[in-house]
Amino acid sequence: MTSTLNPFARVAGCSLAAAGLLFVAVQIGHPPLTIELVGTREFVARESAKVVMAALSLAGVATLTVWHGRRLGVLGRVGALVFGAGYLAMLCVQTIAALVLPAIAATSPAYVQGVLLAATGGQPGTDIGGIQLLLAVSGVGYLLGGLAFGIALFRAGLVARWASALLAVATTSTAAVAVLPESLDRLAAIPTGVALVGIGWSAWRAAAE
Repeated sequence: MTSTLNPFARVAGCSLAAAGLLFVAVQIGHPPLTIELVGTREFVARESAKVVMAALSLAGVATLTVWHGRRLGVLGRVGALVFGAGYLAMLCVQTIAALVLPAIAATSPAYVQGVLLAATGGQPGTDIGGIQLLLAVSGVGYLLGGLAFGIALFRAGLVARWASALLAVATTSTAAVAVLPESLDRLAAIPTGVALVGIGWSAWRAAAE
């Protein structure tokens, strides 16, 4: 049984640790989201990195839940579902940002500006369509899912408890930092990345035992 389940732990560990490192890396020196930034190589590179980060996070949460779904309990499984939905929505948003926004920035600047404003917590002055729903799902999934999943991991003791607690606190605290300037908001996201690295590393170590 152990040899069958360990690969899930290894995938979860690698995915979450890599996602956490990417999450921290993309916050460092991140310029303000302006329409002038859209279309630059830096914008495309950062948004592409966020696509990979969201995909790795989704894979890590899913495999960790498959590995220890019973021990996580109902709270953990529901938390993983909500957290995963948040990352899936984030994956869609970042894919649109990396592939679509640069292509239409010159012809539809009002729409692109509205998306950027909504992404930073503002109220767009124009209809941005389904991306508004994706942003809402991403935010709610990240906040509530991270809280529930972090608490479930802490209670189950499957991975480092400090990392589980940090995940619950860091994801929930995003609601409080929404009123802060964008630069501080990005700094506040770093603890989530650290938590993911800690969870991933301890999951990998558990697989090796």
